[in-house]
Amino acid sequence: MSPGAAKSPYIGYRFPAEVISQAVWLYFRFPLSLRMVEEMLAARGVIVGHETVRQWTLRFGQESANRIRRRLPRAGDKWHLDEVAIKIAGVQHWLWRAVDQSGMVLDVLVQSRRDKRAAERLLRKLLKRQCRAPRVMVTDKLPSYGAAKKDLMPGVEHRRHKGLNDRAENSHQPTRRRERQMQRFKSAGQAQRFLAAFPLGPRSDQQPLPSPSRPRHRRPVPSRKGACVRDVGRGERRRGRRRVVIAPPPAARGESVPARQGDGAHA
Repeated sequence: MSPGAAKSPYIGYRFPAEVISQAVWLYFRFPLSLRMVEEMLAARGVIVGHETVRQWTLRFGQESANRIRRRLPRAGDKWHLDEVAIKIAGVQHWLWRAVDQSGMVLDVLVQSRRDKRAAERLLRKLLKRQCRAPRVMVTDKLPSYGAAKKDLMPGVEHRRHKGLNDRAENSHQPTRRRERQMQRFKSAGQAQRFLAAFPLGPRSDQQPLPSPSRPRHRRPVPSRKGACVRDVGRGERRRGRRRVVIAPPPAARGESVPARQGDGAHA
């Protein structure tokens, strides 16, 4: 391997990269538990425990999300910002989320406050990732957005109306469903790690896993006259049909035919 070649992060793992990436993608793409992913892999002949799947998600979750997002089209110039309350270990936190006009999630941030400082932290993170300011910023009537926008983006148009921010409010629904599936988040760090990669988009590099092994047909059974009789399929077995494959005669195969006893020439 050349010195400039990138080292694969899957080196040293027992399973191939296709299986690991498929398990991570299933967990973050759909509202599935770790045991559901384990059963789905078992149906494909991959025997792996749910604890192993959890370790894979911690190791490759954010990396897979970044790889998929790099292939997405450029985000729009209209940002919808919203926050929603979530309970973590009995303590109320706030999930800040930003989406563009097409509904693509730009960033999420879990914080314990809902003030100007928390709004500034979200805007700084957005500006660092998007590398540009939006044309329009749409929020609800929370005063923290206006105070943070005045310091960081004074020239950006700010629209404050509850009815205009349905795009961001609807983006919280997958998180709510996943929160119920996981029986709430255990810590703020766990929520931030998971929501930073959830939900993943469709994979353009997805390779299908091998299909489950099918039962093999029975071995051909030779008949009395040298013919081979075999079953050709489930449908024909139900109808009681069989295909008879007649072996070619020895003369056609270039073999000599032995003479039978009593077949001599008559005088």
